[in-house]
Amino acid sequence: MSEGRVALVTGGTRGIGAQISIELKDAGYRVAANYGGNDAAAEKFKAETGISVYKFDVSDHEAVKAAIDQITADLGPIEILVNNAGITRDSTLHRMTFDQWNAVIQTNLSSAFNTTRCVIEGMRERNFGRIINITSMNGQCGQIGQANYAAAKSGMKGFTKSVALEGASKNITVNNIAPGYTDTEMVRAVPANVLEKIVAGIPVKRLGSVHDIARAVTFLAADEAGFITGSTLSINGGQHMY
Repeated sequence: MSEGRVALVTGGTRGIGAQISIELKDAGYRVAANYGGNDAAAEKFKAETGISVYKFDVSDHEAVKAAIDQITADLGPIEILVNNAGITRDSTLHRMTFDQWNAVIQTNLSSAFNTTRCVIEGMRERNFGRIINITSMNGQCGQIGQANYAAAKSGMKGFTKSVALEGASKNITVNNIAPGYTDTEMVRAVPANVLEKIVAGIPVKRLGSVHDIARAVTFLAADEAGFITGSTLSINGGQHMY
C-alpha cells in the first residue's frame, strides 16, 4: 500500500534524514527531501539517489507553505511527514544568548507546527496520514549545555500527543522516535576519548546506526501501523529507559 504515497522528510539529505529518505524510497514511497543550506551536499544526494530535493527554511511558515504547494504539484499530496530537521546551538544557560535559544526553538520545534499545519487538512480530507517526529534522548533526560535543544525536543512530545488525539478518528497517526547517540558525521566529530566514554555508557556498547532509525520510520509510516499513535519509540541502546 505504500507504493505511490508521497513522503516529505525535513533535513532529509544528510545524516539520519538522508537514510530515512533512502529507505522510504526503497519501500516504494515518492520522497521529497528538504534541506536548508548545503547545496553541494543536496545535489550530490539527489544525483546518487534520484530523490527530489527541495531547499526551504523549515522555521519560516510562508516558505514551508510555498514549498509544500510545490511538492504537491510535483509529486502529489503529502501523506507521510517526517519532521527530522534540527540544529544545535549549545551553551550553558548562564551563557546562552536569546539568538541561540530562539534559533533552536524555531528550527527544532516551531518547524513541526509549520510543516504539520500545512499538511494536516489534506490528511484529514483523505482520511489518512502518518506524521513521525524525530526527537532525542536528550529531550527525555536533559543534557548540560542543551537547555534549548532539550526544551525543543521535549516540547515535540506534547505536540505529538495532542495532534495524535486530534487525528486519530481520521486515520492519522502521530508518533515520536527518540534516538540516542547515533553514528553520524556530527557524532564522529566528537574527540575520540569523549566518544569512547559515551559508548562505554551505552548498555549495548555501540553507537546507533542511521539504519536503526530509518527502519523504525519505515515501520511507523506503513498502513499497517495504524493502531500506534501518540507513542515515543526510544532507540538508544538502553542508555535511557522510562
